[in-house]
Amino acid sequence: MNSETINAVKELLSRPQKIVIVPHKNPDGDAIGSALALWHYLTGIGQETSVIVPNDYPKFLKWMPGCGSIINFERENTQAKEKIDGSTLIFTLDFNHLGRIGQMEKPLQEKVGQIPFVMIDHHQAPSDYAEVMYSDVNMSSTCQMVYNFIESIDTVDKVTPEIANCLYTGIMTDTGSFKFRSTNGRTHRIVADLIDRGAENTEIHHRVFDTNTPERLRLLGCALNNLVILKEYRTAYITLSQQELDAHNFQKGDTEGFVNYGLTLEDVIFAVIFIENKEEGIIKISLRSIGDFSVNEFARNHFDGGGHNNAAGGRSELSLEDTATHFESLLKNYQAQLRP
Repeated sequence: MNSETINAVKELLSRPQKIVIVPHKNPDGDAIGSALALWHYLTGIGQETSVIVPNDYPKFLKWMPGCGSIINFERENTQAKEKIDGSTLIFTLDFNHLGRIGQMEKPLQEKVGQIPFVMIDHHQAPSDYAEVMYSDVNMSSTCQMVYNFIESIDTVDKVTPEIANCLYTGIMTDTGSFKFRSTNGRTHRIVADLIDRGAENTEIHHRVFDTNTPERLRLLGCALNNLVILKEYRTAYITLSQQELDAHNFQKGDTEGFVNYGLTLEDVIFAVIFIENKEEGIIKISLRSIGDFSVNEFARNHFDGGGHNNAAGGRSELSLEDTATHFESLLKNYQAQLRP
């Protein structure tokens, strides 16, 4: 954080505020972890603070300290709107465009220009709705940024065991258990400090990764059975239809991490999963890569999405079959980047 951002945040927090913290739609470990960590910190310094999520989040995150205080905009709409209407300061975490919050976009858009917004995010191409922007695409996670935020405007001594558990979870999940390129020495030093301050690293790993249901494992088997390998493009992709999801009693979060299996194949550097969502009428797309191939650019150019160079998301309004066919047709345009 630069001095201008630090001073702006300190000035905002120098007086009582009614703060709302908002992560992106379909929040993941980094979104929930950063939102709850910031909630613990702001509440701890005496600010009236609420976390409002656009919709539900996976069961494997619902153990996190403070999750019982989270307001779900879809299920608790009246309460959520009252909090937003009465807010004097809004923090948006782990996204940089209001289009990423689904039905919450309209009520938040109405607050733009009326009250200050603070953005904390590590994705590319931020929009300009926030008066205070802490944006850094080189960060491993928004949770790492929240640690920096607390350190910059206050002191890391304010990091309680509850905050440490939340931040560790977000950093761990968004770095692929510390294996992605965005993980650096600073990331590991922060993680070490979080453990020293009470983060239960072994227990966190167990709660996030070792609480599978039989249905989820069978769904993974179905996904791997659908795996298509395109050796000439060093690419692999998976499709999952709504019928397949329903047959395996799909729950939110069940497909988390499935896309990464493609990258475990020797000589594959580009992996994608296409998941049919009949309720929204779209195909949800997750893209991952190894090396210099930018899935952020690929998603932005072809699937109305974006994210990071090596991890991005997108969507398609074609059928599942037509989306996969269209995807394959695009690869010839990237032959030079995908071949050795």
